[in-house]
Amino acid sequence: MSAPLQRTPRDLIATGVVSAVSLLAVVGVWATAPIRSAELTPAAEEVSVDEQLLEVPAGLVKSFTLDSSTLPGQHRPLVAGGLLISNDGHNVFAHDPAGEEVWRYERDREICGIGTAWQAVTIAYRNNAGCGDAVSITASSGEYKSTRSAPAPDEVVMTTSNDRVGIANEERVELWRSDLVRTVEYGDVPAPQEADQQPHADCTITSALTRTELLAVTEQCPDGTWLRLQDTTPEDARKPEITQNIQLEDPASRLVAIGQSDVAVHTGSQILAINGEGETTQRLISPKLDVAGFYSPATADLPNHMSWFEGNRLYLFDPAGLKVTQVFMDAIGTGIVVGDKLLYPVENGISVTDPISGVQEKILPVQRGAHTGEVSLALAGGTIVEKRGEQLVGLVQAP
Repeated sequence: MSAPLQRTPRDLIATGVVSAVSLLAVVGVWATAPIRSAELTPAAEEVSVDEQLLEVPAGLVKSFTLDSSTLPGQHRPLVAGGLLISNDGHNVFAHDPAGEEVWRYERDREICGIGTAWQAVTIAYRNNAGCGDAVSITASSGEYKSTRSAPAPDEVVMTTSNDRVGIANEERVELWRSDLVRTVEYGDVPAPQEADQQPHADCTITSALTRTELLAVTEQCPDGTWLRLQDTTPEDARKPEITQNIQLEDPASRLVAIGQSDVAVHTGSQILAINGEGETTQRLISPKLDVAGFYSPATADLPNHMSWFEGNRLYLFDPAGLKVTQVFMDAIGTGIVVGDKLLYPVENGISVTDPISGVQEKILPVQRGAHTGEVSLALAGGTIVEKRGEQLVGLVQAP
């Protein structure tokens, strides 16, 4: 029979030391956990935005103005589940189409980027390991959906589609699925688990766009400038599956639109439509694009077109082949579609235009005060939202 436990002074001291160490470990984990510095205030009840703008208003009046910090690569108002998303650089707020706050997520870390997909809002935060601390929140309820935390570059832009969200910069691209599990990484991966999984780690990525099962990147490499088309869901997320390697002549080449299998690339003096077989199907002369480093284009998906605002012109692309179908010289940003009409911002208001013929039917006057420069549009339910620098302005049917 073993000897009974003794409550000697030595035993008590040892027990106390073990307890203290355990308590310190628990406190340390709690103190450094990212979730400790976050506070989520969900919606009082789940929000369903049923109202849609089906007809072009006869006139517009301002409904609300919200402040919202502009994040790298973010050109348009962010909308998820019919709710408008704003931020102040640390905290994120969801608003209904009337501009009223529905839920908020507060955090003492700096936001790197915000993406919207799957009727959810995904926020990437900066910590001491870069911009890989991400949380996904269901738009309609303001409740946690998914989280992830992994080392990432310090400066990134969000790369999004309807079914992917990720981060990108000159070093690498990552894409995540709806539960924020990484499906692909490409580029210069620090401390790779296995050698030779990244085929072009010595290249500098200059642009990246994704849609459904297609990820496209342009990059400058020791042997020239390249467009790479690859699968968004390779067998191994750490090992890219490239379907096309297309060499480009101009180092200034950047992606400006992407479809299911096709891409549009601005090559410095032309816009090229390139299909999934790597064939160029259209060449359109275009003014020089003044870019340096990683380029995040001002794009917007429309029901029957892809669009890109180049800084002075708005381009429409046929989604089936990414050929340019219209160019609007008076645009100051990307637009929306209401009914069968294209609405895009111009200096004195919003142009109402037939997207097929390109004929402008009228201009809805909008007073923008002292704001000059780029304006972009989005729809939140029945409200047209303009992004004017660091302000979001709601516009509704004039009484």
